Amino acid sequence: MATDDAVVQRISQLLRPFHGFEQKTMFGGVGFLLFGNMCVGVWKEFLILRVGPKTANELLKKPNMRPFDITGRPMKGWVMADQEAYESDEQLDRLIHVAIAFVQTLPPK
Repeated sequence: MATDDAVVQRISQLLRPFHGFEQKTMFGGVGFLLFGNMCVGVWKEFLILRVGPKTANELLKKPNMRPFDITGRPMKGWVMADQEAYESDEQLDRLIHVAIAFVQTLPPK
């Protein structure tokens, strides 16, 4: 299954007001880096979010969330959201802001 280009466009629109984002093709999908740190991405129909270990554990208790695991080795501090978790722009915006809040704590690369 190919990356969902409509979701990539929705994310691009939501990130437009922010300074420091760069869009890159990566891991067979599309990633959005904030000052060089991966923040959010799209892989197939999944939204990928870098949120840190504590927030990841909280999000994984919610429906339509799963560990970020596309290689057989889950990445700590990352989650994958099923389409149902980001159907509306409000849901997508809320999830992206959670990732932004975490990635802003990291030093720029």
